[in-house]
Amino acid sequence: MLRFQHINYLFSLALVPLLILLFVLVIYARKARLKKLGEERLVSGQIIGFIPGRSTLRFIILLIAFTAIGIGWANLQAGDKVEKVQRKGVDVVIALDVSKSMLAKDVQPDRLTRAKQLIMLLMDKMQNDRVALIVFAGKSYLQVPLTVDYNTVKMMLQNVSPDMVPTQGTVIGDAIDMSLESFSQKERKYKSLIIISDGEDHDEKALDKAREAAEQGVIVHTVGIGSPQGSTLYDPDTKSLKLDENGSPVVSKLNEDEMKSIASAGHGTYNLLQDPDDIATKLTDNLAGMEQRKTGADAMEYTEFTSYFQYFLLAGFLALIVEWALKGANMKTKTKQHSTNEPTRI
Repeated sequence: MLRFQHINYLFSLALVPLLILLFVLVIYARKARLKKLGEERLVSGQIIGFIPGRSTLRFIILLIAFTAIGIGWANLQAGDKVEKVQRKGVDVVIALDVSKSMLAKDVQPDRLTRAKQLIMLLMDKMQNDRVALIVFAGKSYLQVPLTVDYNTVKMMLQNVSPDMVPTQGTVIGDAIDMSLESFSQKERKYKSLIIISDGEDHDEKALDKAREAAEQGVIVHTVGIGSPQGSTLYDPDTKSLKLDENGSPVVSKLNEDEMKSIASAGHGTYNLLQDPDDIATKLTDNLAGMEQRKTGADAMEYTEFTSYFQYFLLAGFLALIVEWALKGANMKTKTKQHSTNEPTRI
């Protein structure tokens, strides 16, 4: 089995067609310049060190060097050792608060964007877990049912906004109810719910729902986003600060006590979202520490690989040396008449 360890570096090879196009344009420009001096065949014969096709040869060598170094950079590997690997994981439902208070900018660029970044990082760190996505505000909506297709979750996440939920508020209890419906009803373990919210509106049912989830074997983790000091809200409809009924600016604050209480009732953990990568690591560690369910048949996987980047890099550098050794021609004619002309490489 062959693979590239850093496959993204292969995108550098997309420059190859562009380099070829530029070279062709240079060749045409050079021929046009020679035609201005006279018949191309005769003028070429007067150029010191001119060898037909040498410029093309040098370009091909440079192209080979660039391609070889690009492939070496991506590190081609061959699998050497195959082992049977047992795939295990848990079911994870992510409930994301999309109420308008999540547009507050007490974390940059705003609460909702930072929450999306966290979920993206979670997807990158997960392997065999099934994931579902729920968005909620005054009401909850299932966006992606349990799946191992993390790319689908990422694609759906890009379109998430407060406009998706017409009923505003932060009804966490309703999100927990929908999460319980999303899990398999045949098992009372291997399940976890991650709630990401500012917890701004107090939901009296949320604690009872979290306890109910724990009784059904669901571990409830919460992630608080925002600051206790809070931030004013921008109203996209009026394009100004959002005001309350008294005409004062509305200030949205993180309700940490609420989020901590929900996590405690759900036998899970609470984290304040500051560094998304750090929180993603903590959450995946918590998931890895749970009892895992076998997610499918045992798979045969390569566990040891041999790297061949050094051979491609060597080939690339040797090609560069060969190209450097091939001298170019000078636009200085062989006649004495033009002996004072400045030489120009072609």
